[in-house]
Amino acid sequence: MKKYFVYILSCSDNSFYTGITNDLERRFGEHQTGIDPKCYTYSRRPLKLVFNQDFADVREAISFEKQVKGWSRKKKIALIKNNWESLRALAKCKNETSHKNYRGGFDSARPGFDSAQPDNDSA
Repeated sequence: MKKYFVYILSCSDNSFYTGITNDLERRFGEHQTGIDPKCYTYSRRPLKLVFNQDFADVREAISFEKQVKGWSRKKKIALIKNNWESLRALAKCKNETSHKNYRGGFDSARPGFDSAQPDNDSA
């Protein structure tokens, strides 16, 4: 059975690189030796492998890679440190407009709508 790996590299400029591969040792070696001058990690060597997760399904691996690439630095650090409590807290929506922050009441600037209201259209 083939395995796929999502990995995070810590770069010398303190940034992170997230990638996917089916051969983690080979791919890390390619990053570390700098075979591609156009690669993000080329000018950020030396690198350190700080996280990897294996998957049996390539689609799951791709989905997870895309998800992690969109995460904040704090969330990536929580993942790297295996700190699930912190990761859970960082994942919570803190936007003012979130349904979790609704305080009730009517806001005339943003009245919204109620789909249960009858149409007053006399067409």
